Amino acid sequence: MTAQEVERGRFVRQPNRFTARITADGAGGYPAEAGRYRLFVSYACPWAHRSLIVRSLLGLEDVLPVAVVDPIRDERGWRFPDPDPVTGAAFLSELYLASDPSFEGRYTVPCIWDTVTERLVTNDFPNITTMLETEFTALHGPGAPDLYPEALRPEIDELNDLVYNTVNNGVYKAGFATEQEPYDEAFDALFATFDRLEERLADRRYLFGDRLTEADVRLYPTLARFDAVYYSHFKCNQRRLADLPNLWAYARDLYSLPAFGGTTDFDHIKRHYYVTQRNINPSGVVPKGPLIDWTAPHGRETLTEG
Repeated sequence: MTAQEVERGRFVRQPNRFTARITADGAGGYPAEAGRYRLFVSYACPWAHRSLIVRSLLGLEDVLPVAVVDPIRDERGWRFPDPDPVTGAAFLSELYLASDPSFEGRYTVPCIWDTVTERLVTNDFPNITTMLETEFTALHGPGAPDLYPEALRPEIDELNDLVYNTVNNGVYKAGFATEQEPYDEAFDALFATFDRLEERLADRRYLFGDRLTEADVRLYPTLARFDAVYYSHFKCNQRRLADLPNLWAYARDLYSLPAFGGTTDFDHIKRHYYVTQRNINPSGVVPKGPLIDWTAPHGRETLTEG
């Protein structure tokens, strides 16, 4: 977080700098092609996590190679454990500045690099997953689900807007608030939405019934980080995820799927937040807990209504 991202005690996320789209027809200069692009992610970052989930669900692992940065970030930004073998970069910032030498701000993940033009195409995290879902269809693996069905898009978008503003970004609004009123507003909105989601999930397995959608992909990364980080580190401590029976069972249900559980790295998550964000945790000490079982039976197999 930079000082420019706090205004009158409120956290205001910086805008995304690179917003080009990769399309099936290549009309904008970036055609959807296997092996052409490189996805940069952090296992710690919830925005990057959603792109990893979609990449796995759609069978795009061989189509879109991925590079993972180290969870510990310093003033130079995200770094690679070893220089990236394709670009040669030691820090993600090198790719940002190669694409725009005047760039100022945080160097964020996820982002996609084009190996042909040798520049970043996008770091527009809200649209990366839907782009993979709608523009890469010819490259999807056999049996890939339709995560963004056209008939449901207005409803999915509406729910996603609520979840982004009050949950995904809401925990950051609470955690980075520097005055009481903005913190209180974010805290109250977060748990009001949790109550709505708890009720919604009482009689349906996923947010839109018996099918996975983009909405589930967007909610899960925040749930995965909630008890381990956001509850204490971001002071979102009214209730744990484990205290919300439907949401907690729903989160475990998703975790049991390889695309979700296989991309969830609690070690990276905890070390990133507690070590990197010294303005909130000055000591850098990483807590050992919580002791919770993500593999416990969830019992949601029969819920298909909604």
